[in-house]
Amino acid sequence: MGELVMNFADKLAEAVQRCGNPVLVGLDPRWDQLPQSLRRETGGDFWLQRAIAYRKFCCAVIDVVAPLVPAVKPQAAFFEQLGPFGLANLACVIVHAHERDLLVILDGKRNDIGSTATAYAEGYLGDHDQSAWGADALTVSPYLGDDSLRPFVEVCTRRETGMYVLVKTSNPGGTTFQDLLCDGRPLYRHVADHVEKLACETAGECGYGAVGAVVGATYPEQLAELRAAMPHSWFLVPGYGAQGGSAADVAAAFDANGLGAVVNSSRGIIFAHARKEYAHFGENRWQEAVDAATREMIEQLRAVARRR
Repeated sequence: MGELVMNFADKLAEAVQRCGNPVLVGLDPRWDQLPQSLRRETGGDFWLQRAIAYRKFCCAVIDVVAPLVPAVKPQAAFFEQLGPFGLANLACVIVHAHERDLLVILDGKRNDIGSTATAYAEGYLGDHDQSAWGADALTVSPYLGDDSLRPFVEVCTRRETGMYVLVKTSNPGGTTFQDLLCDGRPLYRHVADHVEKLACETAGECGYGAVGAVVGATYPEQLAELRAAMPHSWFLVPGYGAQGGSAADVAAAFDANGLGAVVNSSRGIIFAHARKEYAHFGENRWQEAVDAATREMIEQLRAVARRR
């Protein structure tokens, strides 16, 4: 028998239902915030040793959260900052996450036109025998238009992977362009309409598509507006926790079954030992702080998802 083929949206729905929560743990290693035990290990080649420390840190986070959450989101920029050594160790982090049965959404915010967009899509998305990076999904910019998105859609369809298009981002400066009025509506609504169309084209059995949207927790009214306008689009919701978004702010992202969104927390989980409420763990027990912060977020989101 051949291997069972499953739409990415269905894979994600299954993972969220299996774990009973929509928590997405962001892997954003920052050197100055790493536990001292990892920073002390460095020596020799500066960039190589930092990259190794990032890998060890992220893999240790993965080991804590793998039994608890459906997916992780490595931020490519922090690894790219370290050059080739960083990229090699990012690849190891992705492999380790898959070994722990986690879905991997790579935060790269990539795009270009024509063959270059195809190269990005084929390079990042797919199983490791198809793709050098092996990510299950990738964040993508829509700024270059439909012909820049279509190569990603094609690869997502062919390889059963996913993509999240930037629609309404969590940063304050996102309003500079996203809220500009065009034909009487903000630009983000036009982008949302197009993403919803692509989601419908790639819908799985769960009703959601392989094409989703990045919609920030820091704009709860727009989040609710977009959930109503995009009933077939999985949301990736950044801005929770350290950026100010709360469980109440993201409640509108979920459908009646508690599906439709994964909510990302990066610093609030991976550097939880630095938060006052978890300071009692100390740096030596930083992984216990990660576990406690993850469980707290799970309970907060379960509470609001159940009320939908």
